[in-house]
Amino acid sequence: MLILSRHTAVAGCKSVTLYKIQRLTYTLIMIPVDLIIFDLDGTLIDSKKDIATAVNLTLTDMGMATLNEQVIYGYVGEGVRRLLKQSVGIENHSRCTEALKIFRQHYLEHLLDTTRFHPGIDGVLAHFSHKPKAIVTNKPTDYTMAILEGLAVVDQFEMVIGSEGTQELKPHPAMILKAVEGFKVDRSKAVMVGDSVLDVQAAQAAGTKSCAVGYGMGVRSQLEASRPNFFCEYAKELTTLFQ
Repeated sequence: MLILSRHTAVAGCKSVTLYKIQRLTYTLIMIPVDLIIFDLDGTLIDSKKDIATAVNLTLTDMGMATLNEQVIYGYVGEGVRRLLKQSVGIENHSRCTEALKIFRQHYLEHLLDTTRFHPGIDGVLAHFSHKPKAIVTNKPTDYTMAILEGLAVVDQFEMVIGSEGTQELKPHPAMILKAVEGFKVDRSKAVMVGDSVLDVQAAQAAGTKSCAVGYGMGVRSQLEASRPNFFCEYAKELTTLFQ
């Protein structure tokens, strides 16, 4: 587990903020929070293969070459429209509306083929059963709800905000702010948990705590460079970090 700590030192008349990354195997002081906000893809669930399947079926139906799954994984996180624009290529951007319609059909059919919780997430949800929890995702709400219902956890989240929930997607803070305001909690007592730099940036802009996770689709070096407040290598570490 990594905790990113900030210290302010005063030298003469100058105030200098120093950052230090501490690698911990455990923490003695748990962080009190009133709201835990989770990203979905890459944070709660491993959904990348089903997304790639739907993308490649879409490309096939459109008469285009399929892509390596690893390439598609790199496009996930910024919303479906962005995913498909990158997948069809700049020369086919005029066909994005067509791609969205075809993708919807395929993804609704395949979104639970292999999608499962990341290891330890079921334990995390059980541990925080008493704690208000929300999902904030750039994924469309209907896909999100279908997955939550299929995994039988829809009742474990008091609020789900998908891509239609606000006018702006992460890294804009609007989705997180909507969750915080909906629960009427102080921003400083909320934490955004996610596997993407977008999650960290959105939390920073919203004024909440940020906790990056190392088991998802995010690039570790980029996540650490984004300076989250906390970094958990494994999902189960969340239960020893927050209370």
